[in-house]
Amino acid sequence: MADTLTLAVDCGGGGIKAAVLDASGTAHATPVRVPTPYPLPPELLVDTIAKIATDLPEAARVTVGMPGMIRSGVVVHTPHYITRSGPRSRVVPALAEAWHNFDMRAAVARRLGLPALVLNDAEVHGAGVVAASGLELVITLGTGLGTAMFHGGRIAPHLEWSHAPVRRSLTYDQYIGEPERRRLGDGLWSRRVVTVVDGLRPVFHWDRLYIGGGNSRCITPSALARLGDDVVIVPNSAALVGGARAWDLPPS
Repeated sequence: MADTLTLAVDCGGGGIKAAVLDASGTAHATPVRVPTPYPLPPELLVDTIAKIATDLPEAARVTVGMPGMIRSGVVVHTPHYITRSGPRSRVVPALAEAWHNFDMRAAVARRLGLPALVLNDAEVHGAGVVAASGLELVITLGTGLGTAMFHGGRIAPHLEWSHAPVRRSLTYDQYIGEPERRRLGDGLWSRRVVTVVDGLRPVFHWDRLYIGGGNSRCITPSALARLGDDVVIVPNSAALVGGARAWDLPPS
């Protein structure tokens, strides 16, 4: 319905952002952002989302995007929230156990009393930008590397290939994640982004690749010129806009 309002929540490693949007993706209030609290058991994330919701207009449904492998709203694995103090800190076994197979969709729906959709955060980001034509790949550049794939507008089964090795012992996540951008500077880091795109192109043969996330704006102009006409840089606001549009995606 055109007047249906969606609470869209983007859960990242460093912050949790939320907004209430209509079906066209227009926000009905200023988005809210809070730091991601650590350590973060599942119940605390659900409570944090509920608290954010009280500061925003009433919505009819909620979409949550979060890092990791999410299947039918159930967390198979999440990389940051199982750690003591955030990305790349020590993994806490009790948190890893608490998050494994946690039904996030059911917990959010029960806590907020709303129909809920819980997806990988790159999938939500993609829902805000895909054209629903051909094979479309989405990567998000931030704390690490988020990925999603769409075929004809349908979300393909999620693959955590960001954890696959790309160079020596480095994974894609480590190779172009935020710590390396800070260490290398935008120029050298942008060359790595180009290297990753060039390496992935013959693997996926996408019709369109979308690059989003907070660090997409750090890609240098010279690197952007080398990415190719089949690559589009999209605004980070897609992470919230996609929360509203995800409900209209064809069933997978």
